[in-house]
Amino acid sequence: MLLAHISDTHIDGGERATERTRRVMDYLNGLTRPLDAIVVTGDIADHGEAAEYEIVARLLDSPHPVVHLPGNHDRRDAYRKVLGGPDEFLNTVHHVAGHALVLLDSLIEGADEGELAPATLDWLGARLAELRDTPTLVAFHHPPVRMHQERVDTWMLQNPSELAAILDANPQVIAVLTGHTHTAAASTFAGRPLLIAPGVTSTLRLDWEPGESLVDADAPPGVAFHVVEPDGRIMTHWRVV
Repeated sequence: MLLAHISDTHIDGGERATERTRRVMDYLNGLTRPLDAIVVTGDIADHGEAAEYEIVARLLDSPHPVVHLPGNHDRRDAYRKVLGGPDEFLNTVHHVAGHALVLLDSLIEGADEGELAPATLDWLGARLAELRDTPTLVAFHHPPVRMHQERVDTWMLQNPSELAAILDANPQVIAVLTGHTHTAAASTFAGRPLLIAPGVTSTLRLDWEPGESLVDADAPPGVAFHVVEPDGRIMTHWRVV
């Protein structure tokens, strides 16, 4: 299975974010083999307004399947109205190339940090019970581990141990995908690969990198490609566009 993983387009109605997202999508749409899916891990819009999601819907139009989930800049009502999604929390399951992609809503509206609500955790446990024999990737916006960037580390997932307990009971989950931090990164969580997409709109400056602002707005947009082998092993390649 071949996935493209992008995040944090922050579409705000301005030309800059639109151009960068269009550049990434043109690159993905021009690949020489079909992608099994493009996974977009949140902060799709910058202010969570319906007009922004109308632009998003046009930009994410692709011959490849596109699946997405909300981030802290998104707003459920407008997201749901334009892009669709279930009532209450925007949790979805997608079956792709013999695998399941379980996408979770970690949004706390009005806050930078994230949380998987009790209803979402219950939903996840029930879906994983149904997917016991299906290799599964779980995706959400807020990373569940420290990024070693002082400011960003206050904005992580606030209840990672509750998620880890569910993953520990479900060995078919082979990896976790997130966004939010605008930096290509890899770690582990609950014994699985944790793979974090680079930002489309900007790139995080780490504490030891020079510069006064939190992000580098001049760095090019990034993409992660995840190649999932039949035995569950994952190879990730990062590209800038």
